[in-house]
Amino acid sequence: MVALTFEVQSSPHFQPKHDIMMQDIETMAIPAPEQILRNTAAWALFIDIDGTLLDMAPTPDAVVVPPEVVRILAGLEETFGGAVALSTGRRVSDADQLLAPLQLTTCGVHGTEARVVPGGKTITLVQPVPQALLDAVIEVALMAPGALVEPKGGGIAVHYRNVPDARPLLVRELARVLLPFANFALHPGRRVLEIIPQGYSKGTALTWLMQLAPFQGRRPIMIGDDAGDQPALVAAEQQDGFGLKVAGEHFSQAESDFHSISQVRSWLAALAGLPPDAAGR
Repeated sequence: MVALTFEVQSSPHFQPKHDIMMQDIETMAIPAPEQILRNTAAWALFIDIDGTLLDMAPTPDAVVVPPEVVRILAGLEETFGGAVALSTGRRVSDADQLLAPLQLTTCGVHGTEARVVPGGKTITLVQPVPQALLDAVIEVALMAPGALVEPKGGGIAVHYRNVPDARPLLVRELARVLLPFANFALHPGRRVLEIIPQGYSKGTALTWLMQLAPFQGRRPIMIGDDAGDQPALVAAEQQDGFGLKVAGEHFSQAESDFHSISQVRSWLAALAGLPPDAAGR
């Protein structure tokens, strides 16, 4: 039986991962934008997409991308000399489609694929999920009508936002079908269960990118909202940087650095040298 909380587990295949105004920014326990802007060459940014930059949606393809988000990211890339990376559970190609025409440095599918330079080719770091595993996951999802299976190359996501009561069944059955696939693990997210190869995470991706130009020698700032972001939040702090949490379904208001997505956008807009109203709502 697999535990139904993020903190406790009994299956080896279920692994937990570790409107802002300027006055709000000044009270947060993070560097103020003006401090960072004094020496942008000292900093690198790693930013989650869903739940951090963009509001959550019933399905992954239903998210709305306000135009100001693209302007902010473009401004950040210029300000930080290219040391800006997206860290996402989505595939790199999906992130590109959302944020067109931008093609930023991006780590996708929890570190299993990456584009290490803006506009460059995407590197796949793992083999595709075995067809037998994908077929078994689809069969499990059929037990919970409304659950959505999203094949992602090296991983699989099972979204249950539209059927939240199905979570216990999905956790139990997905853990069962993973038993013959010891090199994969089941990770929780915001109304999603992710099947990812062992040894890969947003944390391993951040650590890898920090060894490459233009990230090397800088202090990382990672911003995320979910269990899948926790390895990267920890990795950033271990490298003398900051792991900044966004309140939502995973992090509480009390433990978070940002209380809303609009706060994140406003803070990033300030770093990009854009006026406060450029962040939208």
